Amino acid sequence: MSGSPGQGGYPPPGGYPPPTGDQPPSAGYPPPGGYPPPPGAPGVGYPTGGHGAPGGGYANNEDKTWTLIAHFGGPLGVVIGGGLFGWVAPLIAMMTRGQQSPVTRAHSVAALNFQLTWAVVGVLSWVLTAITCGILFFVPMLVWVVPVIFGIIGGVKANDGTLYRYPMSYSFVKR
Repeated sequence: MSGSPGQGGYPPPGGYPPPTGDQPPSAGYPPPGGYPPPPGAPGVGYPTGGHGAPGGGYANNEDKTWTLIAHFGGPLGVVIGGGLFGWVAPLIAMMTRGQQSPVTRAHSVAALNFQLTWAVVGVLSWVLTAITCGILFFVPMLVWVVPVIFGIIGGVKANDGTLYRYPMSYSFVKR
């Protein structure tokens, strides 16, 4: 057995294992259709609506970080602030990075509008509890749960590169 590649040699020409053409593509191969995937391909980044990196997605890690702060900071503010301060983190994300990154602005505005809506609902639930002399004490607790759950869902979607459309939200801030 000789040490040079070729007829009966080792390693076989073309690398190891020799390609036979019948293996499925592994994680190291580009996706079908070439790399990078074409803009607007299903399941690829953000919808290309005139914002974001070319072809969708995040332009850099800083955009992704501020986007996640906007979404996950909302539930954190709700839990720490007694249901009223979920809007602080999305506002900080929008004011800090929103002017430089349209993607971060879109995410932070969506999260900010949702958290502001539920902060108003939270204040109204406390008023309702006070008016009923505590009979409806459970209403503020239920109101706290909604922004926490949907904020976490929005953060998970943002981590996947999708702009989450929050339900039950009023547009206080325009994109």
